[in-house]
Amino acid sequence: MSVEDYGLLAPAWVATGVAELVDDAALVRAMLDVEVALAEAQAELGVIPGSAAAAIRAAAVPGSVDVAVVAAGVRETGNPVVAFVGEFTRAVGVVDPAAAEYVHRGGTSQDILDTALVLLCRGVLERVERDLLVCAEGLAGHAGRYRDTPMAGRTLTQHAVPVTFGLKVATWLQLVLDAVERVRRARAGLPVSVGGAAGTLAAYREYAGDPVDATVRLPGLVAARLGLVGRVFPWHGVRTPVVDVAAALLVTTGALGKLAADVLVLSRTEIGEVSQQRVPGRGVSSAMPQKHNPVLATLVATAARQVPPVALVVFQSMVVEDERSSGGWHAEWQPLRECLRITAGAAANAARLVGALRVSAETMAANLRLTRGAIVSERVMVALTPLLGRGQAKRLLAEATADTERTGTDLAHTLATALKEAGVSGPDLSDLLDPTGYTGISGPLVDTTLARFTHLKEPQ
Repeated sequence: MSVEDYGLLAPAWVATGVAELVDDAALVRAMLDVEVALAEAQAELGVIPGSAAAAIRAAAVPGSVDVAVVAAGVRETGNPVVAFVGEFTRAVGVVDPAAAEYVHRGGTSQDILDTALVLLCRGVLERVERDLLVCAEGLAGHAGRYRDTPMAGRTLTQHAVPVTFGLKVATWLQLVLDAVERVRRARAGLPVSVGGAAGTLAAYREYAGDPVDATVRLPGLVAARLGLVGRVFPWHGVRTPVVDVAAALLVTTGALGKLAADVLVLSRTEIGEVSQQRVPGRGVSSAMPQKHNPVLATLVATAARQVPPVALVVFQSMVVEDERSSGGWHAEWQPLRECLRITAGAAANAARLVGALRVSAETMAANLRLTRGAIVSERVMVALTPLLGRGQAKRLLAEATADTERTGTDLAHTLATALKEAGVSGPDLSDLLDPTGYTGISGPLVDTTLARFTHLKEPQ
């Protein structure tokens, strides 16, 4: 068997270095680690000889198990562990023939595979958290730098009221920090799986010579060697650990997707408030020499669209029958792997995107003037309400802004005329219509987000 998948049709994660974290070779390495940890824990409890555990560790080296042989066995047994155990037992026998009978003692396929998948999840979540923090660091820099830089706020695609670019970035940063918190929680709760054939640990207890204490201690000892949570109660049919990971991945790609969506809008030619640093070869078109496509944001947006429907399979796999399921458990594996590598790719690309982001405060200022003052009509209405009453003030402003749009004149001129005709001595319109003076508490809101980032980036 020779299969190469370089990710030609997977732009969300290709060339980000995440594929090898969850590929078949990584899964086999993880299963080897689980078998070693199980053997060493059983040796500590006196269930198997220490020499057998040593031989099992010695045999657990890259190349000791033929991944192609394991893959070929999946069709016959429904999971990769059966063929894996046969291959690994053979490898242990080469090191020490007497030790071969102690491989996988008391174990079942789901114990080994669930724990191995948890190890893959941990490695990916660590990588995702690291890239999220790099992304957050970059966003924090932009938020501080542009804390008070005014720009048009947009709602339902239209100019609304002024905001600051620092506040927009702080919104992205809040989402990234939300993702960091969820990734950390999911990683901290990853449990070992030691349940035996039907979740009773019966074979483990039988091999231990019937001492309950040794059997109860076994999951914790295995977990300690793997750096996982020592969960005694088996979770063969309780899929919340896997669902917790999927949920963290969903939040992460959703958070990064919001960042990407905003960057894509602001990068439009007719808006031009942000762009991505020009690097030779990045964002080029095969046909149009002038193009500088926002490719990094596109890759992140791709991931945000792909993960939800794939993760749904993981959530649906909570609904399983019996002590161990036929189909539900099996349905999790590939969708979980896809979610892991897509999310890891998104985090890596988002970190690069933020580092490559270029901001045009001048274009933001120009765009603020596009509606000729109408963007601060809310502020003017607040000022006119004591003079005209809220209803009349709103009607007058609606007519004035419509006239401004129709005639192309500034709102200051149109409004001054309308107020004069209404017999109202209005306030200083030049001050009221200055959009830079109507950004609310954007600055302090940015400060609270930066304070949250400072707290979260501390080592956990």
